[in-house]
Amino acid sequence: MTELGPVAWPPAPIGTERLVLRGSEARDRAAFVELFASPEVGTYTGGSRPRDELERAVPEVPGRRPGAFVVELDGAMIGMVTLERRDAERPGHGRPGAGEVELGYLFLPEAWGRGYAAEACAAALGWFADALPGESVVLSTQTANDRAMRLAAKLGFTEVKRFEEYGAEQWFGVWSSVKPSG
Repeated sequence: MTELGPVAWPPAPIGTERLVLRGSEARDRAAFVELFASPEVGTYTGGSRPRDELERAVPEVPGRRPGAFVVELDGAMIGMVTLERRDAERPGHGRPGAGEVELGYLFLPEAWGRGYAAEACAAALGWFADALPGESVVLSTQTANDRAMRLAAKLGFTEVKRFEEYGAEQWFGVWSSVKPSG
């Protein structure tokens, strides 16, 4: 049993047209450091962290936890996608009592603008729908993050509410693999 429920982790690698989603490995460490040290990546995520601090803090095999996928292109990590339980204490929930799984993603700036985030997130959502049928997924992003807002719409998230968090307006949406009948 994991924080995603009765799902074995990590799953077999998930292949898309261009990418592979897989569990983290030691060879991904440098890309994790680069991801969290990048000022561009940190723009809407609370800021970047100092590289020397990351070099000391990032474990040998970073990101190895249930729900965390490394996104690989041509054998190298270009980003990550996560499906993790949203903390009940945070604002923004689709249903009372919380416990929803939240989609998150970060990509290295050189991978931006090529559709990799959409491809990887769609693959992760497809895996999730098979692993936990009928369970919804939530997503929260700053309304100022135009790229993330477009991606949420493209992936089929529906706006539920907006709220203030981290000193900025946040957009909160829900995705479900269960399609309405009719």
